[in-house]
Amino acid sequence: MTRDHLKHELIIQDVLDTPELSAAFDEIDRADFVPEDFKDAAYENLPLPIGFNQTISQPFTVFFMLGLLDVKKGDRVLEIGTGSGWQTALLSFLAGKNGKVVSLERIFELVEFAKNNLSQYSEYYRASKVVHGDGSFGMPEFAPFDKIIAAAAAAEIPKAWKEQLKVGGKIIAPVEHDIIMLQKNSSDDFKKTVFEGFAFVPLVSE
Repeated sequence: MTRDHLKHELIIQDVLDTPELSAAFDEIDRADFVPEDFKDAAYENLPLPIGFNQTISQPFTVFFMLGLLDVKKGDRVLEIGTGSGWQTALLSFLAGKNGKVVSLERIFELVEFAKNNLSQYSEYYRASKVVHGDGSFGMPEFAPFDKIIAAAAAAEIPKAWKEQLKVGGKIIAPVEHDIIMLQKNSSDDFKKTVFEGFAFVPLVSE
């Protein structure tokens, strides 16, 4: 499948449904974040291995979650699970030069892999950073965040993420086989929406 074919498929699937997401797809090439052995499959609408029992997520799932997250220019975003850095680059593009993306990755080798991939997109990535650490604790030194997104499934949404989210902010995260959207109405009040039927690698934590 070519890049144009993948874009057409995502449009048909109704997940590439805003000018911002379409521009992010065009600007950030998934092939730059796929291991060399899988370059030929970069535009397949499938998850692909990146080593260490981790994957670069299926494009449909990535853009479905980004659509729910609704990143605006200037947003401060926390990403849990950097992986290859593809979604990090997409988030950085969407947040713009006045935004910031902080991405946490538990596996050191993937931190280095992601940083190398992201170096090709320094124009967008310069206001963002990848940190080696346990994502379940969030990143309090950079909080509060407008948006939080996770790429790996936990048994529940960690308390730390809820505490580090601004009132009015949003968390999009997989819990087991569902995608959960939490919208923070006050310090202890969240609106929860569940989207069923997804598969993710598990969140790696201490």
